[in-house]
Amino acid sequence: MALIKRSDWPTVNNSLLSDFFDDNGFFNSPWLGRQSLPAVNVKENDKNFEIELAAPGLEKKDFNISVNNGILVISAEKTQETENKKDSYTRREFSYSSFSRSFTLPVNAREDDIQAKYEGGILKVTIAKKGETEKKERKAIDIQ
Repeated sequence: MALIKRSDWPTVNNSLLSDFFDDNGFFNSPWLGRQSLPAVNVKENDKNFEIELAAPGLEKKDFNISVNNGILVISAEKTQETENKKDSYTRREFSYSSFSRSFTLPVNAREDDIQAKYEGGILKVTIAKKGETEKKERKAIDIQ
């Protein structure tokens, strides 16, 4: 006969409250201010680079886009306050959300030619590429 350690008490991984307090539950809920970063698509074509960032519910004024020393920073901050007054009570709700994403620009990106457009919940940032250097024909050098 062998002794086996056994407990009928719930463990941290199997507790009745684990669904409430685990990383994906209560403390990671959007209404506590924690949110994941918005999804980003990066595209490249012959003339430019395009960054598409999904950020529904924001307005143009909520965004801040800057570039410094080859680093493009896209950030947004939104605060909202609502107040409902009825008879003998007042209900006030506050919400705050923010994010910041940084992108290292390639050497052939033009920092001085960046445009941004926000439409339908998608922020589209277009970064122009530097023109290709002129290709010079190969020239033979005569030895004298």
